[in-house]
Amino acid sequence: MQSDFSEGIKVDVDTLYVESESDPDMDRYVFAYTITIRNVGSVAAKLLTRHWIIRDANGKVQEVQGDGVVGEQPHLKPGEGFQYTSGTMLETNMGTMGGSYSMITDEGAEFKASIAEFLLTTPRTLH
Repeated sequence: MQSDFSEGIKVDVDTLYVESESDPDMDRYVFAYTITIRNVGSVAAKLLTRHWIIRDANGKVQEVQGDGVVGEQPHLKPGEGFQYTSGTMLETNMGTMGGSYSMITDEGAEFKASIAEFLLTTPRTLH
C-alpha cells in the first residue's frame, strides 16, 4: 500500500494484477487498484475531477482526465473517507500510475490532492 497526503486529504492505494482478465500473449495486462481517500484535515472538501498519468515499461504514456471517480464526486467532511476500485490495462507486465484529484473546500478554495506514483506489476516480476 502506498499513501500520499495533500491539503488534509490522504490517499492510499492498493493494487492487484487481474490474471483472469489478462492475456500476456496479446500484450494485455489488467490491473485493479483500490483507492482510499480520507479527509484528515479540518475543512470539508469535495472531489471534482481526476487526472491520471499511466506509464508502461515501454514508455507509453496514457493520460486520463474526467469528472469525479467511478461516477461520483464524494464530499468528505473532516474524518470521513471514500473508497473505490477501478482498473487499467497495460501492454507490458509492469508500469506506474500517479496523478491528482482536483478538490474544492466548502469555502470555495480549490486545491490539488496529489496521488503519489505507484507501481503496477505482475507477481514475481521484481523478485
